[in-house]
Amino acid sequence: MTGRLFGQGEVGSSDLIREAAKRAGAKLLEYELDAQFRCSGSDGFINWVDNTLDIRRTANVLWKREDVYEFRVMDSVQELEHAIRQKAAEGSARLVAGFCWPWSNPNGDGSLVKDVQVGTWAMPWNAKPDAGHLGAGIPKSNFWASDPGGLEQVGCVYTAQGFEFDYVGIIFGPDLRYDWEKNIWVGDKKHSFDSVVKKSGDRFVDLVKNTYRVLFTRGIKGCYVHFMDEGTRKFFQSRLE
Repeated sequence: MTGRLFGQGEVGSSDLIREAAKRAGAKLLEYELDAQFRCSGSDGFINWVDNTLDIRRTANVLWKREDVYEFRVMDSVQELEHAIRQKAAEGSARLVAGFCWPWSNPNGDGSLVKDVQVGTWAMPWNAKPDAGHLGAGIPKSNFWASDPGGLEQVGCVYTAQGFEFDYVGIIFGPDLRYDWEKNIWVGDKKHSFDSVVKKSGDRFVDLVKNTYRVLFTRGIKGCYVHFMDEGTRKFFQSRLE
């Protein structure tokens, strides 16, 4: 059994599962997984993301638009939300974003603050893990990925990691952008609200890249992205064929 990331309140290991099966008198079948079935099982897409974000060099420089795994660049966050809601009606889908906005505590009435703002569009982050009273229909953070109410919030990387959806919609924020003149990725700490990453010194850019890598690889069937920075959008589109 390969390892996986567990959310808050979850525990798990091969030994624990074996012990539980033994106590229950259940037959246990074990399989060795060579890879996670994320991104339609496409190592090519993950390799392309790694190469495009300059995390590591791979042979996957260009991504074919007609590939079975669907990757789309959305012109607006409204278009992105609409597409994800359509996919959620057919299966599972969630919106996620880079950590470019504050993550507020719930309001006194249990409602969530609409922290994630792009122009006139706004939506709250998922509830914090330690959130107390929440309003009706707002799931706790560990149920954000499965509860229908989670579609009304944007997932941050710390909540989304370890979960997969049929489709993921990403708001690629201004904390990371591609500099065409220098041909490098540039980080912008003033647009980051991740307190741990902001204190990482020279590792800031690498850690933000990894944040987006995690978000890009949450989708099983497809990944839709809205880029807030025009230069970054053009760079990603230059890597499509």
